[in-house]
Amino acid sequence: MTRMTARLSVTAAAAVAPLLLLPWTAGSAQAHGAPTDPVSRVYACSPEGGSANRSAACRAAITANGAPFTAWDNLRVAGVNGRDRQVIPDGRLCSGNLPAYRGLDLARRDWPATRLTPGGGLTMTYASTIAHTGTFRLYLTKPGYDPAKPLKWSDLPTRPFTEVTDPPLTNGAYHIRATLPADRTGRQVLYTIWQNSSTPDTYYSCSDVVFKGAGAAAKATRTPAPSRAAASPQPAGSAAKPSPESPAAAGKKGTSSPAGDGDGNTPVAEATRADAGPSAPLLAGGAAAVLVLTGGAVLVLRLRRR
Repeated sequence: MTRMTARLSVTAAAAVAPLLLLPWTAGSAQAHGAPTDPVSRVYACSPEGGSANRSAACRAAITANGAPFTAWDNLRVAGVNGRDRQVIPDGRLCSGNLPAYRGLDLARRDWPATRLTPGGGLTMTYASTIAHTGTFRLYLTKPGYDPAKPLKWSDLPTRPFTEVTDPPLTNGAYHIRATLPADRTGRQVLYTIWQNSSTPDTYYSCSDVVFKGAGAAAKATRTPAPSRAAASPQPAGSAAKPSPESPAAAGKKGTSSPAGDGDGNTPVAEATRADAGPSAPLLAGGAAAVLVLTGGAVLVLRLRRR
């Protein structure tokens, strides 16, 4: 009987062990994400950024950083709770004052950028590897902003030009629609704050943009990336309509387009990589794994009692 019990225990353990290797059994759920269109500095300079991460600005940022921006979706600060201007100091807005992202604060005129139209429509693609609720606040630097100087809070208006709460996650990204201010020209920074309501985290990102009217903006080529077909749960109370396109399609059809400063040498990262990480539906699989593991343990105990 002892041998039979031992064999059954080993068999049960062997059946359950592979489940421990599945992605939805690892780690706790936390929100992750960053804008991919208009492309954020952290995404453009990440290994996912395509040709943009080989630009002079990204090379300088990685050197200053001391490491590549592999965790492009993890630029977050806990416990801010809306006190952004008190917690994040001037000159550290793009990094969120996190040492692991300090290279993003370099003051340069050649960051990979996206061309926009003053007063036109914007559909931001904010890739998120795990769905969470929260509020997005979008700011645009004031007229006369000098990109050769460190970004300060005084460079941004007090109020965002758009604010969206709990947009649905569609094809691995949030799609935030807004109307751009009509009085911007040249190179500006689109500053995005995502304050989570289901976690204590706040995310910060800088997307460099170029507005028509201050010189011809050279076109660049965008290579679409595959989108994920699986849909994530849609939180109720969305303040904005979801974009019907996939992230790659939004990059082609939207009002924004890749741009340089007129020399054609400022690249733009590839469209949203929707396959960059786990999605919210996997959490349900994690619960199922717990049930299976529990059932396996109970089976072993029963067999031993016999």
